[in-house]
Amino acid sequence: MYIVMNRFKIKRGREDTFIEIWRNRDSHLKEMKGFNRFYFLQGKTEENYTLFSSFTEWQSKADFEAWVNSEHFKHTHRNTNNRPNNSDIYFESAQLECFDVIL
Repeated sequence: MYIVMNRFKIKRGREDTFIEIWRNRDSHLKEMKGFNRFYFLQGKTEENYTLFSSFTEWQSKADFEAWVNSEHFKHTHRNTNNRPNNSDIYFESAQLECFDVIL
């Protein structure tokens, strides 16, 4: 199995806006071969930001890479960098973390 997480530090007071962006995403993940599950996680709130993470589980790294190269991925992420309020939401850039499951 292969785990992919994106960690997001979201400016305090902008959490609801960020959650709505994710709630309204049309990801098509369930249509992808090898996709197992998705979680959208909210973590600890610090002085300047709240930590969020998206978590996806795939059968293999190849399945994840197929998703990244798919039309569904392009459609899902089409407005990511074009939102006028990105700088108002993100405390810093997202951090991608990928893991091979060992045990």
